[in-house]
Amino acid sequence: MSCKPVCKLCNKLIISTAVTFTGGNLVINIPAGSYANGCKYCIVVAQAIPAATTINAPVVITIGTGTELYPLTRCDCSQVTACGIRTRTRYSTVVSTNATGGTFKLLGRTCCTPNNALGSINGTAPAAPATPTT
Repeated sequence: MSCKPVCKLCNKLIISTAVTFTGGNLVINIPAGSYANGCKYCIVVAQAIPAATTINAPVVITIGTGTELYPLTRCDCSQVTACGIRTRTRYSTVVSTNATGGTFKLLGRTCCTPNNALGSINGTAPAAPATPTT
């Protein structure tokens, strides 16, 4: 089957307008609009992820010129971090609102991410992880 030369995109396909690393967060900005509770939206991260981004930075979403940060969470409600996000990739999400805000919850798994869980705890601060060299 061949690709159609012209086709209409779904109105739930949201293409990011900017990706920045600020305030310790990886911020994905999406177009202004109202994103309804319980509705599915496919968000495409269209811009490059800034080189200064740390791998454990929480991923948040802003809408239009708004300043509210909405967390991007996994289907188990844990926070998605920058190491799980790739540019030019589509992420299926569902908006979940509450009395004071909301989240964008992923419907599937993120990209392969390192497991940064400690093997054990003993009362002392863990050593900082080694920085990979390229």
